[in-house]
Amino acid sequence: MNVSTAPTVPKNFFKHAILQNKLQVGLFSLLSHHVSAEILAGCGFDFIILDTEHAPSDVLLVLQQLQAMVGGSAHAIVRPATNDVVLIKRLLDIGVQTLMVPHVQNAAEARQAVSSMLYPPRGIRGLGPVSRAANYGRINNYHEHAEAELCLMVQIENQQGLDNIEEIAAVEGVDAIFIGPGDLSAELGYIGRATHPDMRRVFKDAITRIVACGKPAGIVASDEALAREYISAGINVLASGADAILLARAGEDLAQRFKRLDSTTPQLADRAG
Repeated sequence: MNVSTAPTVPKNFFKHAILQNKLQVGLFSLLSHHVSAEILAGCGFDFIILDTEHAPSDVLLVLQQLQAMVGGSAHAIVRPATNDVVLIKRLLDIGVQTLMVPHVQNAAEARQAVSSMLYPPRGIRGLGPVSRAANYGRINNYHEHAEAELCLMVQIENQQGLDNIEEIAAVEGVDAIFIGPGDLSAELGYIGRATHPDMRRVFKDAITRIVACGKPAGIVASDEALAREYISAGINVLASGADAILLARAGEDLAQRFKRLDSTTPQLADRAG
């Protein structure tokens, strides 16, 4: 193979964007299917979070979704089910470049996630030289170049994580901190009420602290006015909702609008009478 045309590690445009403080807007994907991932990748979002924590997905299904997203505008972020070294290794080996690790509560857990992403001696990631991430062995010295394009976001989802934002942010290798408003609200006694004014104040204070540490901050906000609040507070990673919610609400709206035709169309109304 000509050296000039040899495959190289793909550039992680999402990572470079957030480190330059550019707002990135995306969506959670809970449907766990390659067709929905392909559709979403072409919608114009900056990123799609392929969820395996609250969705019925696994490594093989994530692989299919990654393949389907090739050619779209959206960067694939994967949320593993847990902060597990073997699971993280498998996701990295199939080509995931950005992970969002849930429920990170302290610096030790953050260091564990970082270590899972790095090769020895800096970390404990196992070497898979013919993995998809290494283009099946076609990327020369993949292990020397991969880490520059890997991105780690950790999620703050309980009081302990909230208390330890500064020590988590100080861990080398943590690229961004993402607030999980659902679990954090539940932890603080506001389950199902993540948009309550008290919670909005907590989230904005957390965003301010994250930004003060020099780290990009992220959050979920499906309401435009609320999203503006968080953007003003300093976030540059905005998850605007989830595909399952879009499908459910659009489907309900469509069903109701067309079922009303029964009473608004004269012939149908007479027949019903």
